[in-house]
Amino acid sequence: MGKSSAVRQLAQKFTHFIEINFDEQSSYNKIFEQYTDVSEICELIAATSNTPIIAGKTLLFLDEIQTCIPAISSLRYFYEKLPDLHVVTAGSLLEFALEDLPSFGVGRIRSLFMYPFCFVEFLMAYQEELLLKTLEKATPEKPLPEVLHDKLKHYLKRFLVIGGMPEVVSAYVVNNDILEAQRVLDDLMVSLESDFAKYKQRVATARIREVFNSVVRQIGSKFSYSYPNATLNNAQIKEVLELLKMAGLIYQVTHTTANGIPIGAEVNLKFRKYLLFDTGIAQSILGLSIGDLLIGDDFQTINKGAIAELHVGLELLKHNSPYQPGALYYWQRASRNSQAEVDYVVQLQTEIVPVEVKANTKGAMQSMYLFLEEKKRPKGVRFSLENFSSMNQIVVYPLYAVRNMLTRVGF
Repeated sequence: MGKSSAVRQLAQKFTHFIEINFDEQSSYNKIFEQYTDVSEICELIAATSNTPIIAGKTLLFLDEIQTCIPAISSLRYFYEKLPDLHVVTAGSLLEFALEDLPSFGVGRIRSLFMYPFCFVEFLMAYQEELLLKTLEKATPEKPLPEVLHDKLKHYLKRFLVIGGMPEVVSAYVVNNDILEAQRVLDDLMVSLESDFAKYKQRVATARIREVFNSVVRQIGSKFSYSYPNATLNNAQIKEVLELLKMAGLIYQVTHTTANGIPIGAEVNLKFRKYLLFDTGIAQSILGLSIGDLLIGDDFQTINKGAIAELHVGLELLKHNSPYQPGALYYWQRASRNSQAEVDYVVQLQTEIVPVEVKANTKGAMQSMYLFLEEKKRPKGVRFSLENFSSMNQIVVYPLYAVRNMLTRVGF
């Protein structure tokens, strides 16, 4: 996700910077294992790194902290004893390490949740600042000129195929090399498979791989435990799903009745969808050719596996507050005479807004209108390849403009 790079960028604001990687520098593990007084710990770190630790001037970065449990436990004491010292930690699978701790400095430690690049950050990587400023001002009442709309669709197509993993984006933006981007995606997939071995003490790697791949193939649908070629029972599948959620590899979309605020108050936990953390990884697992997709003009080909719906869900999460894990909801009405489903239900200010996602410029809206009528809501949102517009009770946003909907004042 670029956690370490983000911290190093922050370090440029400080006079001194100390980066400790507990995976690579085991000598520092011994300091935290043998000492509990944070003043002594800082003294030893300063001596070992030959860098002064001065409150307000030094940034202390503890990376891969999940491999040094005593370091995690020490964080609360840094806050209490050295409140003016800036300490940042990062790690993979931190949720598993925290789960085994009796306490975790409630009120003393602030968590930040990171995701792959959103579409806006993708455009920033291309240094499209002027295009971004124009996009920010666009509304359903003031759509974009068609030439800019087409340009943004061009970028969106690449973003859906490449995804938001920083290394993949860099490989494509810097080198403009489709094959190199594909190779980086393939490398990330291999690394992801290797990471499954880290969970082996909890669940067999083969089980994780089976459920993980099934999630990708069920994006956009209520998750079914009876997927093709399933070798696991429901309890085993549920265990793996929980593990993948904790690892940050999948996100759940829960059914809500959406009768009032907060929309998470009335949920049905038996009805859930799951999203993979990145569209590029999803495309890779589905086995689609990144070269053919980028060169061709068939947007429907890109959307195999409901990638458009995945994209909108991920954008909703990425623009959520970074201080708490985001939550996604959808609405479904199942009866003998009426089957209806709305892709997402979101809260904008005090309004409950249904959101539908279309991969092209067409599509029936029966479920949306049924929701609006049943819930007595004034408007709904459709994301599609259309330019900004509105019709009847439906406000239309392009698929590249999820942030525009979320930042609009007065829905």
